[in-house]
Amino acid sequence: MRIAVYLPLLLSLLAPLGARPLSTRCEPRLATWLLTASAVVLAGASTVSLGLLATTALIRVPSLAALGHWSALTAQRDDPAELSVALLAGLLLGAAVTAAARMLWRRARTLAAAALEAACMPTRDGLVVVDDEAPDAYALPGLPGRVVVSTGMLHVLDAGEHDILLTHERAHLAGHHYVFVALAQLGAAANPLLRPLATAVTYTIERWADENAATASGDRTRVARAVGKAALAAHRAPARLRGPGAALGVLGVLGRRNPLAAAGPVPRRVAALLAPPLGRHPLLTAATAAVLIAATGATADAAQDLHLLLESIGAS
Repeated sequence: MRIAVYLPLLLSLLAPLGARPLSTRCEPRLATWLLTASAVVLAGASTVSLGLLATTALIRVPSLAALGHWSALTAQRDDPAELSVALLAGLLLGAAVTAAARMLWRRARTLAAAALEAACMPTRDGLVVVDDEAPDAYALPGLPGRVVVSTGMLHVLDAGEHDILLTHERAHLAGHHYVFVALAQLGAAANPLLRPLATAVTYTIERWADENAATASGDRTRVARAVGKAALAAHRAPARLRGPGAALGVLGVLGRRNPLAAAGPVPRRVAALLAPPLGRHPLLTAATAAVLIAATGATADAAQDLHLLLESIGAS
């Protein structure tokens, strides 16, 4: 426990270094899965590690140790963590749990509001056209979801680019991209060191939808042009507030005003579309898997060590 319990925290510190390579060198769908899994697993492992360290402080308190029939004096002698470290871990654990719970509550409320908003939009084919001169387009999750496009956006793009736009937006709904964003952001809420992973996920889901549109149209250059035109038009238009679904992180995928635009810069997306499609990159996949296995294994090992410690200090 003296080493293993700290490994998930160390890996969380180093993990952001892999966010950029995964998002730019790996096929977007696979990159999204790997980044999201990394955020969730590392956040979970680091939170458990903080819990284990905090527990070593609790067993030093005589009244608490008595509840578990442990010897507080023996715990103070054999405890693998310094008291100051254990107390700090307890504070960080409380902050992590509180932040994660708040994020989960806000996300659940927003998703419910978005589903209600989508249900109130009558449509036959899932497409809703709103009369608005401001160029805008976004996917609204629901049961079923909706693709909302403004008349201003339709005027900016030609007929062929309309199909690209709809394919892009529908890819977000079909792939449930808001779930990946939510999970990655939940992990980042519990462990702020993982925020670069969450930011990368908001970019890779854009790239995922871009690639779907490129496959459907068969013309990567035309998709790149459509992305650039829509982003430029939205950038020039005045910003405005959307409904509750705007916080879900998968809305307005082509426009510069959407929440993902800052996370996934349009020039990077355009450049990626003008280049050949990315492959799966086995080396990056294997490295990511190794990190997650190491974090999970270290957490399990530390938990087992704490269990053995509690057995050894059991009061007779």
